[in-house]
Amino acid sequence: MSPLNGRRVLVTGAAGRIGLATVEHLNELGARVTALTNVEHPDLKADRVLIGDTRSEPDVARALEGAEYVVHLAALAHPSAGTPYDVYAINVVSTFNVLAQAGALGIERAVIASSINATGIPFNPHEIKPAYFPWDEKAPADVGDPYSLSKQNDENTARMAWRRWGIDVVAFRFPHVNSAEVLQRLAGNARETPAAGLREAWSYLDTRDAAYSIELGLTAPASGAHTFFVAAGTTLAPYATEDLLDAFAPDVRRSRRFIGREVPIDLTAVRTVLGFQARHELDLPTLPLEL
Repeated sequence: MSPLNGRRVLVTGAAGRIGLATVEHLNELGARVTALTNVEHPDLKADRVLIGDTRSEPDVARALEGAEYVVHLAALAHPSAGTPYDVYAINVVSTFNVLAQAGALGIERAVIASSINATGIPFNPHEIKPAYFPWDEKAPADVGDPYSLSKQNDENTARMAWRRWGIDVVAFRFPHVNSAEVLQRLAGNARETPAAGLREAWSYLDTRDAAYSIELGLTAPASGAHTFFVAAGTTLAPYATEDLLDAFAPDVRRSRRFIGREVPIDLTAVRTVLGFQARHELDLPTLPLEL
């Protein structure tokens, strides 16, 4: 039986892509889910569904009633999802509001959605690459857009909330997350234009694995404020990782070699601290890379 069985979990952004999968997964674990969303969705099934704004103190206070755990996913999820002001302000105010209220109430654990974009690499307006491979949580950031800045500051908010109120927070740097069907189509794109995936290290995650990682983030015996890269163990491209790096990042330092389609992101932390291992990876051939 899951330790979340019978426990009240607030999920914000519950009608989003990761939110829907997370609510469904928590329901299967026996959790009593409060879903906070700013839009209705026909597939959203939860014990308690609230329509509200995560920037609103009253809306969040109502959603936190009885909550023992928090999953904060609400955000504008792309630099083009609104004006630069809206993307930054909505994301950072929402995260601060949710974690500050949860911490002040004495809630002991929260999981929040950060992003691989907290590094600033994928959406950077300049031609930059990760500093080294395998990419890890200690790599330097170079932020050049409001969405990436908002995710970086969400991680700062998590650390502040832990220091001020003692709430343990797990922040996941999600890569592109989608259904298996969509990921299969994106793999076709990566086959045709593999260079485009370099800035995200050709990483991906199935929505079901995103929900599973959130379960582990809520239940693992880890205290403090933690930031983890989380991804499938393989890449979205049907080519050997060494061939991809030789072709598109020959000037980037590698501290080790990669086997087959192994993703060039260091997943050691999320695997050892939380015990995460992706369960739904793309079954792709390893083709010769012809440029």
